[in-house]
Amino acid sequence: MERTMDITADLTDKTETELRAMERAIAKKHLDKFPYLSLCWGLGNFICWLSMWPLVMTGVMPMWLGLVIASINVAASYLPSHEAQHSIFAMPGKPLRWLNELVGHLTPIPLVMPFRVLRATHLEHHKYANNPELDPDYGIHADTAWGAVWASIQWRQPRPEGGEHRYAQSLKRIGREDLILESVVFELVYLAILISLVWTGFALEAFFLWWLPRHIGITWLHFYLAWFPHNPSCGEGRYSDTRSFKSKVGNIVSGGMQYHIVHHLYPRIPLVRTPAAYREMKPILKTMGADVDAI
Repeated sequence: MERTMDITADLTDKTETELRAMERAIAKKHLDKFPYLSLCWGLGNFICWLSMWPLVMTGVMPMWLGLVIASINVAASYLPSHEAQHSIFAMPGKPLRWLNELVGHLTPIPLVMPFRVLRATHLEHHKYANNPELDPDYGIHADTAWGAVWASIQWRQPRPEGGEHRYAQSLKRIGREDLILESVVFELVYLAILISLVWTGFALEAFFLWWLPRHIGITWLHFYLAWFPHNPSCGEGRYSDTRSFKSKVGNIVSGGMQYHIVHHLYPRIPLVRTPAAYREMKPILKTMGADVDAI
């Protein structure tokens, strides 16, 4: 801590332009690195989720274990797609662009969330983070942890906050009403699968391997990815709209979000490299007024 304070003191005579240049130089070391771990994680997690269905249906795996694994699978399914949302696997026009899109579309299927909807709304979140009117994720804002859980439950209702869903508002604002229809189709297919499972005698499997894990996973994602990095006191602006935090359950269980501020500053730095980038940038971020005291 003393070392960090000394370095921060040494930076106070730097101009904002100089600090930003130093920040970019650090970021450059972590950009354009292929996220091999996220690739294996995303595809492996999806295969694991699929494989549980026959194992539980045939009695090889007990239902309770299927519930635990499926809940982890659903919670873990978003972040590889998140890498693809920022084209970290491959930028448009690059030879591996097909892989970027494959990971993006495939991995969030357990969440029943279309990749194109996730990408469009997430990029709007980056543009307008913490803006009460324009941030699609602002509905998860709350003053307490339990308030965040309640906000997540409301988010899943037809008319959260008493009006049109913020994602629908965001998609309309950017002229992507077609993606609203895509979301509806996804939800209808999901419901059709659940009904088919119930009709054919697999009601408990439908409930414990998908319906309940989906709600557990969404709650976890909202808590650690949407609420914790942006609440309760974050404002708007490059160094104010998110923060670092120390999670009681560790960085892995909290989805790597302890260093979320690095992601908002440089979205194309792979998730697994954000801790190292954060440690290098921390004195600069502190000097620029960012909330980085927690870790």
